[in-house]
Amino acid sequence: QVQLVESGGGTVQAGDSLTVSCAASGITFSTYAVAWFRQAPGKAREFVAVLKWDGRTTDYADSVLGRFTVSRDNAKNTVNLQMNSLKPEDTAVYCCGADESRFSRAPENYMYWGQGTQVTVSS
Repeated sequence: QVQLVESGGGTVQAGDSLTVSCAASGITFSTYAVAWFRQAPGKAREFVAVLKWDGRTTDYADSVLGRFTVSRDNAKNTVNLQMNSLKPEDTAVYCCGADESRFSRAPENYMYWGQGTQVTVSS
């Protein structure tokens, strides 16, 4: 019954902006920490950003700090990742994860997952 669905991925050029979203059904996002991870071909999955249930406390990977912003819209049961000044190295499948009792950078701490949305940044 629980489902997370990412959307908003696409192909853009370096320097452009893009927003990906994670919409939930079956759970109420307002009580969950929601994190974003990404994985590029041939590379390990890496942490991108996380937003605590309070909608204020955040943590970002050094590679995206200052360029990406994570936020939530509880009325829409959605968490967004705003990506600015995109670089080719940001190219990856972006997935969201959620957990009611966790707030961390470790993917194993998240109970629910979406299947991801592809973001491609060309030079």
